[in-house]
Formats: sequence, C-alpha cells, structure tokens
Amino acid sequence: QAEQPKVLSAVEDRMDELGAGIAQSRRTVALIKSAAVAERERVSRLFAEAAAALQGFQTQVLAFIEEGEAAMLGRSQGDLRRQEEQRSRLSRARQNLSQVPEADSVSFLQELLALRLALEEGCGPGPGPPRELSFTKSSQAVRAVRDVLAVACANQWEQLRGPGGNEDGPQKLDSEADAEPQDPDSTNLLESEAPRDYFLKFAYIVDLDSDTADKFLQLFGTKGVKRVLCPINYPESPTRFTHCEQVLGEGALDRGTYYWEVEIIEGWVSVGVMAEDFSPQEPYDRGRLGRNAHSCCLQWNGRSFSVWFHGLEAPLPHPFSPTVGVCLEYADRALAFYAVRDGKMSLLRRLKASRPRRGGVPASPIDPFQSRLDSHFAGLFTHRLKPAFFLESVDAHLQIGPLKKSCISVLKRR
Repeated sequence: QAEQPKVLSAVEDRMDELGAGIAQSRRTVALIKSAAVAERERVSRLFAEAAAALQGFQTQVLAFIEEGEAAMLGRSQGDLRRQEEQRSRLSRARQNLSQVPEADSVSFLQELLALRLALEEGCGPGPGPPRELSFTKSSQAVRAVRDVLAVACANQWEQLRGPGGNEDGPQKLDSEADAEPQDPDSTNLLESEAPRDYFLKFAYIVDLDSDTADKFLQLFGTKGVKRVLCPINYPESPTRFTHCEQVLGEGALDRGTYYWEVEIIEGWVSVGVMAEDFSPQEPYDRGRLGRNAHSCCLQWNGRSFSVWFHGLEAPLPHPFSPTVGVCLEYADRALAFYAVRDGKMSLLRRLKASRPRRGGVPASPIDPFQSRLDSHFAGLFTHRLKPAFFLESVDAHLQIGPLKKSCISVLKRR
C-alpha cells in the first residue's frame, strides 16, 4: 500500500507520455496521408502534362506527314495529269491525220502541223520519282523520342529506388566486370577517347569481296564501293547479295581483336559485321545489316548516327565524322565504333551484353536496345564474322581507310 501512490504516479506519467506520443503519431499519419495525396495529385498532373506534350508532338508529326504527302502528291499528280493530257492530244492528232483523205493535201498539212505541235508541246521526259520523301524521316524522330524517354524512365526509376534497391550496387557490378577476361592491354582505352596509335596495333586490312557485292554496287578495286542506278553484270555467285545493296569483306574473323576504318564519302552508309553463314538471299526487310540477329552496324543516315542490331535502332547524339573506326573484340564479345579525328578516337557506342545482376535481373530492363543486346548479342560471336557494308541511298559512297598514321583520304568529298 505504501508504494501504491508511487506506482499510480508513474502510470499517470506514462499515460501522459503515451497520449502525447499518440497525438504526435496521429499528426504524422495525417501528414503522410496528406503528403501522399498531394504527391499523387502532382504526379498525375505532371503525367497529364507529359501526355499532352506527347500528344502535341504526335499531332505535329502527323500533320507534317500529311502536309508532306499533300505537297508531293500535288506535284506528282499535276505532272501525271499533264502527261495524260499530252498523250490524249497526241492520240487525237494522230487519229485525225489518219482520217484525212490522201487527195486533200491542205487538210493533210494542217493535221500534220497540229500533230507536230502536239508532239513538241512539253517534250522531254517527265520528272522522275523524288530522291527522298521528307516525311519518311518522321518515324526516326519519334523513335528517338521513344528511346530517350525509355532511358530517362529507367534512370529515374533507379534513383527513386535508391541505393538500397539493389544490394550489389554499381561498384559490385564494376568489380565483376573487371574480373572478365580482357584483350592484351587495358580495355579502358577501348571505352573512351584514346590515341589512334593504340588501335593500330590491332589493324586489320579489309579487302572487299566482289563475289558478295550486290549488282547495284560498283567496286573500285578492293577498297572503294559506290551505289549506282544501273545494274552491273557480275558473274553468278552463291554468296552474292540479291535484295540488299551490301558487300562483305574477304576473310572471316573468329578470335582476337581487329580494327579497321571506313571513310564515308557520300550518302546513307552502314558499317559493321555480319555472320559468315548468313544467307545473302534473305529478303530486304530481314537481310539488311543490323535488321537481324546475325549482324549489327553503325548507320549514318545523312543527319545523325545510330546503331542497329536485331531490328532495333539506338540513336546517337554525336556529330558527323567522315572517318569511322570499327573495333571487334572477340574476348569481350563486343563491337565498338569510333569517330576518328586528328589522330584521336572518340567512342560513339560500344555494343556489349550487360552482366546480369544477382538474381538474373538485366542491368537495363527498360532500355529496349540494351535488353536486345543482353538477350541476343553474345550469340553473334558464336559465328565467324565478316566486315560488312550497306549503301542505303542512291550515290552512297565509301572507302576503306588506309590505316596509316597519316590517314589522309585521297578522295575529294563533295
């Protein structure tokens, strides 16, 4: 009984503390709920603004396609009407001339003159098809936006998850990558700007194989190739491309590190590698360089660089470089493309499958292009590979680089 007041006092104190704690917890719960509601509203508003921006961009692109189609159709249909009208006038004049009696020389001369006038009117061939449909570049622009958006979403999601989202962490991945087998010398040089002299240690002399050249490709010796309008009468060959304006290099590569250079003279050009056993009779949509699992490439499309593999494209932000270096690394199962300027190499893109994180989760689950590399790129190196070249546009022209320290092209660029 003597201790009862002390216990009751302690109970009262504890109840007061719990009451204050409960009040604080209730305020915290209310704050969390209100903050979550406000954040959801902000996120919904931002998503709506992003969707509106994408919708606006879609509207602009579709209008651009429609305007381009209407302008080009207007010109082409106008030319078509004029040619049809001229043909109709010629037909009538010829018919009238054939109906004139032989004895009526005056009428005969009149109809003959009318026929000559109809013949001379608008003489000359009609305009040919346009070299390029400007609105067909729209898909490239939309694809670039899609890829940037996918990468941004992946990066922001990683930041939202924080470092605790993956117990391995980036440094763990780096240490695992360092344990992989490497080529002679450090591959750090292969993944950043490096002196050109370093790559010349792996120099590989590429000679174009005329037995693989499509009939619309004209070879200049074994180092130059240009796309032409008139087919060339090459001899029959089972290795010749029949649906794509492509040509391969002689010899096949299956181990070690190889480096070669290509000079882009003009037009849309793709450079890369292709499996030796890939069928050159594949149709255009599957036979092109980078549009299948048996090849990959760097493409210059007249405005920007991009890389292609297994039908997917990844745009690159780098400016045009007339000289491109290609480095094939069998030990790392990687293919790298470089811009070559003033004896320095600037990495454009190194294609390589990412090491999976613990639990088998790929390193870039939202990046479609890297996901395609992660799942299929290593399979490319189970084949013997050949240097490959695709000249996509009419008058496209490239030259195999001389691989000398004073790498100066003897060709004048237009």
